[in-house]
Amino acid sequence: MELLKNRLVRLNQPTQPNHIQTKFMLQTNSICLIDHLQEELCTDNDNGVEDGGQSGDSKSDQVAEESDSSEDEVAPRNTVGDVPLEWYRDEKHIGYDITGKKITKKDRQDKLVSFLESADDSKNWRKIYDEYNDEEIELTKEETKLICRLAQGKAPHADFDPYAPYVDWFEWEDAKHPLSNAPEPKRRFIPSKWEAKKVVKYVRAIRKGLIKFDKPKEEPRFYLLWGDESSSVEKTGHLSYIPAPKSKLPGHEESYNPSPEYIPTQEEINSYQLMDEEDRPNFIPQRYASLRSIPAYENAVKDSFERCLDLYLCPRVRKKRININPESLKPKLPSRKDLRPYPMTCYLEYRGHKGAVVSISTEASGQWIASGSTDGTVRIWEVETGRCLKMWEVGEAVQYVAWNPLSELPILAVSAGQDVFLMNSGLGNEEVQRKIKDLMRVEKSFAPDDSGNVASDLSWLQDDEHGGIRLRHFRTVTSVEWHRKGDYFSTVMPADILVPHKIPIALFSILIHRLSDKLTQKLPFKLHGLPVVSTFHPTRSIFFASTKKNVRVYDLLKKKMIKKLETGLREISSVAVHPGGDNMIVGSKEGKLCWFDMDLSSKPYRVLKCHPKDITSVAFHRSYPLFASSSDDGTAYIFHGMVYSDLNQNPLIVPLEILRGHTSANGRGVTDCKFHPRQPWLFTAGADSLIKLYCH
Repeated sequence: MELLKNRLVRLNQPTQPNHIQTKFMLQTNSICLIDHLQEELCTDNDNGVEDGGQSGDSKSDQVAEESDSSEDEVAPRNTVGDVPLEWYRDEKHIGYDITGKKITKKDRQDKLVSFLESADDSKNWRKIYDEYNDEEIELTKEETKLICRLAQGKAPHADFDPYAPYVDWFEWEDAKHPLSNAPEPKRRFIPSKWEAKKVVKYVRAIRKGLIKFDKPKEEPRFYLLWGDESSSVEKTGHLSYIPAPKSKLPGHEESYNPSPEYIPTQEEINSYQLMDEEDRPNFIPQRYASLRSIPAYENAVKDSFERCLDLYLCPRVRKKRININPESLKPKLPSRKDLRPYPMTCYLEYRGHKGAVVSISTEASGQWIASGSTDGTVRIWEVETGRCLKMWEVGEAVQYVAWNPLSELPILAVSAGQDVFLMNSGLGNEEVQRKIKDLMRVEKSFAPDDSGNVASDLSWLQDDEHGGIRLRHFRTVTSVEWHRKGDYFSTVMPADILVPHKIPIALFSILIHRLSDKLTQKLPFKLHGLPVVSTFHPTRSIFFASTKKNVRVYDLLKKKMIKKLETGLREISSVAVHPGGDNMIVGSKEGKLCWFDMDLSSKPYRVLKCHPKDITSVAFHRSYPLFASSSDDGTAYIFHGMVYSDLNQNPLIVPLEILRGHTSANGRGVTDCKFHPRQPWLFTAGADSLIKLYCH
């Protein structure tokens, strides 16, 4: 009984590899099962238990097959190991499964209810509670038979024969044992006569000169201290050996009969006396008739002694020189031919504006393009033909134009001065026009719902002159950006002054408007700095607000800031978000372009110094791996920017083309650039009142 108890306690371990063994993980309070087993099962015949016959073998095979097949359906096992369960006494879970997830504890039954259920259950004596896995296990008949055999002191399996005949594998007959304890014989202490004859034979061969030995090498008695050290194999073969520096070899002026140009005059010799000792030459050339007339060098011993001191006392350090080809340090970029198509040549020009074209925007279908100029006009152009479809006179210099991203709502947003106009372009069929007219009807003047202090300074008005809506702001609006759903748009007013109610305008410098309800609300975040530009995330409810130094990322649903991108630039001028939403490019007024991988870091992944002047606009293509930047230097740069779906692979950035063609006017060059929504084409607007289309 004590042996069985020890075995059952040993089996109560949380990490048993076999499925049948895991069912025997018993607690100490479950040892009373043995007494019940002795009363119920051990009264059977030994033949019935041990020699159950071959008929029981088939049943055991079926049980094994069922246990193997149902092993995948077993609940996740606990993997806490030998950790005491007292540590999980006050926790809601009991441990962790193999995937690392918590295993919650089961609800405990009342003791009275469990006692009544056990009294009615005839198989209750077979059930065992596994504390480590928090589950109740019912033993099978085969397992109870094993326990019964263990309680009787027998082998667990009936097939095991404890009294099998012994097989002696060693053959004892005619065996020879080499080991012996006999003492050493005396003949082993006497020198061998055969060895003595061999020694005499070698001595005679040496005397006759038949066997010759290598003579020891004679080392020279005198050697040069700083002579030719390249021949020294022992020194040069050592890795840490550093040879002494060579002394300067004599030149033409040290000759006993030098040329006349090497011999100084008496005036030059007198001038040597006026020099500092460090600048004074150590040797003055002289001419002798023959070698016999050359006197001995008076400082020979002194120079030799100083040379020896320098070699002995001055430390020497080996400097490794690495010869690297500068071309090998350049990254290996793919060929531009493999990255086609991308815009390369100017295909079409759109002429008609009298002033500088400040902003352009492409329609969602790619058939039309809108432009705004400082001459106070807004024009709609047909992309393929270049003809002007429609023109509006705004009366002020246009700051920004933006098409609605939905093709079924061809509405154009225009910012001029303190007004934002929502204009009906007149495109589409009758049903689309009827929907637009109903959407752009203003019954009364609407004001912001979340900022009552600026309600009197911003209003929604019906604009009968241009056939749309006018939003009167309290400061000049510089940019307008639409949401991807086409119902919301944001406006930016980067002016640091006070409104009439003595409230800093930085609190209300970014407003979000809803077209369907004619409502306006301020950005529900506190900006630290004056905003420059804002934009929406292409797929999620995330808003990007850029100040002069940083770009802040906000979650509009949770109303909190997610991340702050530190650009390190002097002043940000433009921002564009990749269609995937995880990357962003930022242009600055110092000619630098920053690429941000927002999943990687809050600092730039790459900083490109491409333009010598201010960058005015940056843009991503919706479907092609292209992005562009325009500058006041009159050029637009085209880049290949591939973003891979594999998170372990960094984006690939390759410069492709420099587009020229615009002329500078009043210090301004290319003011804006936009990609075609479907084709690899680029539209550029310049201060020379031209709009150009670059195709592949």
